[in-house]
Formats: sequence, C-alpha cells, structure tokens
Amino acid sequence: MDLESNNNNPFKKESWRTVLTLAYQSLGVVYGDLSTSPLYVYKSAFAEDIHHSDTNEEIYGVLSFVFWTLTLIPLLKYVFIVLRADDNGEGGTFALYSLLCRHARVSSLPNCQIVDEELSAYKKDDFISADKNANSSLKSTLEKHKTLHKVLLILALIGTCMVIGDGVLTPAISVFSAVSGLELSLTTARAHHECSEAMFADLGHFSQLSIQIAFSFIVYPSLILAYMGQAAYLSKHHSLQSDYRIGFYVSVPEKIRWPVLGIAILAAVVGSQAVITGTFSIIKQCSALGCFPRVRIIHTSSKRHGQIYIPEINWILMLLCLAVTIGFRDTKHLGNASGLAVITVMLVTTCLMSLVIVLCWEKSIFLAIGFIFFFGSIEALYFSASLIKFREGAWVPIALSFIFLMVMYTWHYGTRKKYEFDVQNKVPINWLLDLSPNLGIVRVRGIGLIQTELVSGIPAIFSHFVTNLPAFHQVLVFLCIKYVPVPHVQSEERFLVGRIGPKEYHIYRCIARYGYRDHHKDEVEFEKDLVCSIAEFIRSEKPDGKNNQEDEDEENLTVVGSFSTKRGVKLSEDEEDNTEIVGTSELQKSDSLDKPRKRVRFVVPETPQIDREAQEELHELMEARESGMVFILGHSYVRAKSGSSFIKKMAINYGYDFLRRNSRTPTYAISVPHASTLEVGMVSHV
Repeated sequence: MDLESNNNNPFKKESWRTVLTLAYQSLGVVYGDLSTSPLYVYKSAFAEDIHHSDTNEEIYGVLSFVFWTLTLIPLLKYVFIVLRADDNGEGGTFALYSLLCRHARVSSLPNCQIVDEELSAYKKDDFISADKNANSSLKSTLEKHKTLHKVLLILALIGTCMVIGDGVLTPAISVFSAVSGLELSLTTARAHHECSEAMFADLGHFSQLSIQIAFSFIVYPSLILAYMGQAAYLSKHHSLQSDYRIGFYVSVPEKIRWPVLGIAILAAVVGSQAVITGTFSIIKQCSALGCFPRVRIIHTSSKRHGQIYIPEINWILMLLCLAVTIGFRDTKHLGNASGLAVITVMLVTTCLMSLVIVLCWEKSIFLAIGFIFFFGSIEALYFSASLIKFREGAWVPIALSFIFLMVMYTWHYGTRKKYEFDVQNKVPINWLLDLSPNLGIVRVRGIGLIQTELVSGIPAIFSHFVTNLPAFHQVLVFLCIKYVPVPHVQSEERFLVGRIGPKEYHIYRCIARYGYRDHHKDEVEFEKDLVCSIAEFIRSEKPDGKNNQEDEDEENLTVVGSFSTKRGVKLSEDEEDNTEIVGTSELQKSDSLDKPRKRVRFVVPETPQIDREAQEELHELMEARESGMVFILGHSYVRAKSGSSFIKKMAINYGYDFLRRNSRTPTYAISVPHASTLEVGMVSHV
C-alpha cells in the first residue's frame, strides 16, 4: 500500500527532451477536443438570424470575437496565471480547494493534525510576498467561521459536479459533431472554454511547462490561422445563403475532405477519452478527501500514477451519455448543455483563484479583485448567454450537477458526523491501562490491528470488542489510514508512530498518511511497511523518551518512512528455519521442537548499539509477526439521534446509509483474508 514513483514530481527538474515529449503528448490528451472547434464555430455563429453583408462586417466580427476569446481566456488566464497555481504539480478544482485548505487551515477532513503541516508537500510557496500580515484577517475569518468554509466546500463541489456532468456531455457532443460533418450546431463559448479547463485539470498528467509550450507555440497559432482561413474563405463566398454551406468542410478541397473528416472523428474520440479520464481522476480526489463514496479504482499503468479506471463511474457515464444522446438527438441542445457546464467550472475556478491570490500567494487584495472583475465579467457574459438556453438543453447539466452534489454532500456530511461521534465517545487511555489478567483479560500471540479513523484516543468499538471477547493480542496496533490535503506524501513521511502506555504493554498507534493522488499496493506490502515502521520507531526511540506517558498527544508521534525507503529497518521473511536476526546479532529459539514456520528477520542499518530493552521489544515484535496478524475491522451503523430534524433523519438514515451499503470497503480491507479478519459492529447515533 505504498505510493508508486511519481514521474510528475514538481520539485524534479525535467530535461528539455522530456518537456517536449510531454508537450507533444498533450496535443492529443489535453487539446484533442479543442482541435475540432473550427468544424462548427462559424456554422453556429451564423445559425441565428445573421446574414452576410457586402462589407463582411459580421464575418470579421466573429473572427475578432474568436481571437480575443482565445487570447484572454485560454492564453492569458490559464496559461500565464492559473497554471501557476498548481498544487505540487496537480491541477483542477479540487487542487485549488486543497491549496486553500492548507493555507487557511480549514479542511473537509476532520482528522487533520498540526504535524501534517510539516510534510514537504505543504511547503511549496513560490509566490509568497514579503507582507505576510496584510491578509491575515481573511485567513482568520475563514478559520473561525465554519459557514464560510462550507460555502467554499460547496463552491468546489459545484465545480466538480459540473466537470462530471461535462464528462457525460462531451463524449456525446464531440463524436456526434464530428460525424455530423456539416450539420454541426454548437455554442461558440463551449468551443473555446473546454480547452481552457482541460489544460488545468490535466496538469497532473503532464507538466506546467509542457502544457504552456504546446498551447502557446502550436495550438494557439494553429487555431488562429484556421479561423482566419475560414474567415477569408467566407469573405470571398458570402453569396452562399444556406448555412449548410458555411461549415468547415466547404472550405476544404474536395479531394482531401474525407481524410480531414476521419481526422476530426479521431480527434473527437481522443478528446472524449481525455475528459472521461479527467472525470475518473477528480472523482478519486473527491473520494480521498471524504467527498465521494468509496469506489473501486483500478490503476492501469505501473509507471504513471494518473492513469486510472473506475468501473462503476464508467458505466454511469455510459448510460447517461446514451440517455442524453437519444433524448436530444440534436447537437444544438447538447451544445447548450455542455456550454453551461464548462462556463460554470470556469467561474468557479475564477472565484477560487482570486482566493489563492490572496491566501496562498499573499498578494494584494486589490489584485484579486481586479482578477475576478476582469475575467469574471467576461465569463459572466458567457454564463448569462448559456442560461438563456435553459429550456433548450442547458437544464441538463444543472440537473446532473444537483444529483451529484446531493450524493457528495450527503456522503461528506455523514462521514463527518460519524467521526465527531467517534471523537465524543472515545475511551480514555486509562481504561485500557487498567485492563489486567485479574479482570479476565488475556493476551494472545500475534499482532492485533484495530482499524480506526481516530488520530488520538481509543475507539469505542474496541471497548465493545473487549467486553464481548475479553482478549487481545500481545502486540496491539491502533491503525489510522487518513488522507491529507496534498497530492502526494513522500515515502519517507508516510507513517506517524507513537506508543500508548508503558513499553511493557506493547501498544502502539500508527497513522498512515496518503495524498489525494496517492494509491495503495496490496496488503502484504502494507503489512511489511507497518511492521517496519514500528520496528524503526522502537530502534530510534530515545531511552529517556516521553512516549510512555498516559496522556497521549500527537507531539509524541514520530515520523517514520515506509518499507520502500532506503533508510530504516528492513523486513525479511521466509520459511527456512527459526533463526532470528536483529542487526548483526543472531538469536536461536530455545524450543527446538517447534514446527518450522515463517521466519521474521529485521535488518537494522548501521547505528550505535541498540540497548537491551529495545532488543527485547524487537524480539517481541518479531514473535508476534511470526504468529500472524489479525485485522479487527469496525462496522458502525449510523443513525440520526432522537430529536433530529426531518432533513437530518432523511440524510443520515436513508441517504448516507444507502451510500454506505453500496460503496466499496476501504482499500486496505479489500484483499485481507477472511480468516485473518474480525468484524465488530455497533450503532452510532449522530
């Protein structure tokens, strides 16, 4: 369950060959759909009651409109400004949201810790100004007022839902438009803007410089030349009255018209696939940040972390895509729907970007106001034009976004309420320390792994388990797997390990941290990482440390790297004999009659001599590992407490419960053998 190598590390300098290769690849992935825009822009511009004149004013007017749209929005806003607001190499609506959460110290995740701010991914601030106190009032306002944080979250969710809605509409409209040839009918706004948002959303798959080079030196001049060429042709053939003759293909020589049509269809297919992949990516981010039900995520590449496939979402997108295609059977209505979805995402990006300028870059608030006024006013014109077409298809993205928004906010609300219940009902540590054989409690061999979402304290579900089964393992680990609002967590910073109670209790807390773009490997690797992190903690712990205090504090947790890191304790397992090795010392089991079983060995790096107490604790950990590991998983059935409002009861008892029952189990519990699992259930009244 460790992060694969990140080929898009923003801190790593890439060669020019790599940058140019990525720029070439982005032409198909990022700009595939934009390349089809010349097919229908002039056709749609003259679709209404606009006729040619002898002076060609309307033709040059449309050309001027297209030129300034491409120059101001994709080139100026996105290429030169928005792309620089990446979240450690990641782009998109939720990347901006996570960036704001870190700087304003607000988060959709309730289990954030101060120690998380020490992650290297938190420290990338390229645009911080010298006046750090100028905008502190805005930060403190967001920190204190939860309502403003909810507004920020809902704004990010609206943009995300519109992206998902566009993932439904784009495949239908792109292929339909390319196949339709001369019968294309789309809004001009949607041609240009989806390019803009795609280049920012796909930033994690490429690099900032490669996307900038591809658009500035290839895509932008090519589009301008294409539109100028069409305008020149129409200016010489303005006597053509039928809008059937205004399309792109009439300006193409007849000998190469069919090959051009084939290329257009191919570009539409590639562009549609890019939007679908982007939808998968943003849903994964939302799920990691607790804003979308857990789904099955399949990584289709072992080299690039961004190439994923989500079967459930793919089927939903397919069914919805077929439904809107069959329902409309008209590219005009599809264009109106897609246009509203794209321009809404752009407005959300503009609003979030203005906050990034103030909170993250710490620039003047007047600069942020100027940004939102200049670009927001332009996009507001497009937005109002799209709303006029509400009855002619623009209602579709609103309906789809409303459904997805209800699903996402209900899941987030239920998840947060459940965590708050767990915090309020956690068991004091003294209760655990008072457990003894005199009370009928016995310690059995092996490692007991208690899954919990708490980062401190003992979960109530463990006391429920001990009450019904008065026994637990010789080594007890309270495991919390949580996501932090950064794209990636380095392997060296993966685990936080601490001790609960005195050393002789052998009870540990382990917090595994992942970014919203990280993914996990199988449970075998995760078990090795977990055991090694505890062993490294034992080895590096100071003899006079304060980790055995009864009052647990997150400051007592130690940052430990994963098994894949070069430094730290390594784990070796085989079934040859019963020899145990700690560093360079070799210990033989006294009982020679034991049956051969899996041998566990810790390979300790060259360090000063380990004290005897630490060796004994490592010996205990190895014995427990040899005996096996048992996962104790809790299943909480969430119910609204008595006296709750009708809306809350509907959201918790029916909405959240339905989503929980039909969502995937946590990643770390999917492939755990049933023989090694204990499930404990209880009802949580929130």
